[in-house]
Formats: sequence, C-alpha cells, structure tokens
Amino acid sequence: MIKLIKNAQVYAPQPLGLKDVLVVGDKICRIADKIEGYEGLPDVQVYDLAGKKLLPGYIDMHVHVTGGGGEQGPASRVPESQLSVFLKNGITTCVGLLGTDGITRSIENLVAKARALTEEGMTVYTLTNNYGFPATTVTGSVEKDIVMLTPMIGVKVAASDHRSSNPSAEDLISLGVQARRAGLVSNTAGLVTIHMGSGKGRLNPLFDALAKSDIPMKNFLPTHMLRCPELIEDGAKLVRMGGFIDCTAGSDEKDVYTSADKLYELLHMEGVTTENVTMSSDAFGSQPKFNDKGECIGLTYASPKYLHRTIKLLVEKGMALEEAIKLLTSTPAKLLAKEGVKGCVAVGADADLLVLDENLDIDSLFAKGKTAMWQKQLLMKGRFED
Repeated sequence: MIKLIKNAQVYAPQPLGLKDVLVVGDKICRIADKIEGYEGLPDVQVYDLAGKKLLPGYIDMHVHVTGGGGEQGPASRVPESQLSVFLKNGITTCVGLLGTDGITRSIENLVAKARALTEEGMTVYTLTNNYGFPATTVTGSVEKDIVMLTPMIGVKVAASDHRSSNPSAEDLISLGVQARRAGLVSNTAGLVTIHMGSGKGRLNPLFDALAKSDIPMKNFLPTHMLRCPELIEDGAKLVRMGGFIDCTAGSDEKDVYTSADKLYELLHMEGVTTENVTMSSDAFGSQPKFNDKGECIGLTYASPKYLHRTIKLLVEKGMALEEAIKLLTSTPAKLLAKEGVKGCVAVGADADLLVLDENLDIDSLFAKGKTAMWQKQLLMKGRFED
C-alpha cells in the first residue's frame, strides 16, 4: 500500500518546512516540496495534513510491557500493557523490561509479549535480567540471550536502591563487556540499562566502571535520573563526560509538572543537551511509595500518557519543539543503534510518523506505514482488546 502525506510541517526532528511525504509499505521513500502524480491511482491513500506537524513516532526506552510486579503482594501486580495505549500516546517503538519482580514476571513472557506487540503493529525490543545480579537469563548467558533471542538488545540491572543487588564497578564492567560483545555479534545496541534508586552510592559504581574499563559510554544508560538533586548532578556530570542518561516522566497529574520542571532545569545546565538525554515513561511499572523505614505505604503505576504531556510542558516553558522531541526520537534511536531507521523522518526510515495539531495535541499516527490513528480516532487495537 502506498500513502501520500501532503502539506505536512515536517520535524525530522529538525524542522524541514512544508513537505509532502511518500510512504511505500513500511518505509519512507520520498520527501519533497510537492509530490504529484499519485492522486487517483489504485492502492494509493492520500492524507492531507493541511499544515499540521509531522514528526517521528515516539520511542519509549523503559516500559514494563508485561506489567510490573506489585510491592504490596500478588494482588498488586500491574496488568499487562495493551497496544492501543501506546498508539494513542504517539509511541511506535519501545524497550520492554522487567523490574523488582523477576520471579512471577519472566524473561520468556517478556519476549513473547514483545513479539506479540510487534506482530500487532508497533516495534518492541527487550532487555534480559531484572533488578538482580548475577543476571537471570533464558539461555544461562547474557550474551547468548542478546544474540539468540530476536527482540533482545541488552540487559537490565539496578543500583543504589534498597531493592537492588548493589552491583560493584566490577559487576557493571562484567555486564557491560557481555552486552558490548553480544551487541557487536548480533548487530544490536548491546545496552546496559541501570535502574537508579536514590541510595547513597548514586552513580559512583558506574563512574568507577567507566574509569576502569574501555567500554563505550553509550553502552550504559542509567535511568530514573530525576529522583533527587544529587542524582541529577551526577547525571549532568555523566553527560558532560559524553555519556547518556534517561529521565522518567511524571507518573500522575501532579508529578508530571514537577518532573517537567526538573527535566527543564537539567537540560539548561552547562554542557547538558538533548543529544545525550532521553525520556521514558516507566509505563505499567509499579510506583511504590516508601517511608523512611523502607515500608511501602502507597502504590500506583505509571502511564505512557505523560510522555507527550511533558513535551508540551517543555515547549510551554520555551524549549523549541524540535529540541524537546529529540528526547523521544533521535537520541533514543542513537542508543538503540537505529539511527536513520527509527526516530527520524528521512528517506529509508521506518514510516513511524506522529501528527500534532495546532495545539500540539496528538492528532494522528502511522506505525510502520499503517494508519494507527487518524484525526483522533484509533484504528488499530490489540487482538483481544474491546
């Protein structure tokens, strides 16, 4: 099927001006001021955006696609994700992973869920392991999991958190080397995503690992970096060194404003830019609240809807749209080793395209060339969704 998208203000993410975009199958084949001669041909669908903004579909680097393990017992386990929730929030690609619960939430189930969502219309990659160290894997090896399991692109671990195994610098080097080698063999990212708590160690284990090894910085991605001022300072230091950090959007109607303020301030620190910072939702992950005794006193779970809300808040604060969307497009694509394929509007790239209206609200979405949503009407859902 051929799609001709006309009169679009294209953000690639850099602004290209008013363009027409030709999509053949699941790829972008041409971008030009005017593309003519296709209207009226069989098997050609024409979409006139009338000046609306066309940008890359969002990439969410941290999603509990199988649901998070609740921290108030089995009844608090978070439900699995559904395709429609991603699509209506502009997300066409995500990285699925496990969290606290590596027992009832298995890597096998994670891989199956990722494959299911990909079959249904989006693109989902996965990370092996959970919070623990040594790593729990399917094949008995982090390297083998990444090389042999199709959606696998890296490994997860947790640090500086009372629920983590508190990996040392040597532990992180071990994971980094395994992920790096596997990434080279399988032509994947070889990413080590590090869940960061607000514990006393902060990013010190990672700083030590980088000082003692030759592993490229882009193979490590500490996440949840807005937890506290000290962690934000460590994150800014890592970015100035050439590393990358991931920041979690707010998890409720109040927290989204607080997190956006912190992210805006971080991005205006000296030496910190959107080229080395990503934003993710932690969607479907449990969001426990602990008191000073380490007791869980409340629990909710995160939603992907706060990603785009944060983009709008950043723009309202004065950030250019083309800079704000790098957090969810070109910078994640760089970490995923998918530059030129994901996170951009370019010839040869996947046709993951998000349309925003004059108020910067999500209007339409194309996922791998298919019309997932048109003029706020959702057209694609998971097989068993109502």
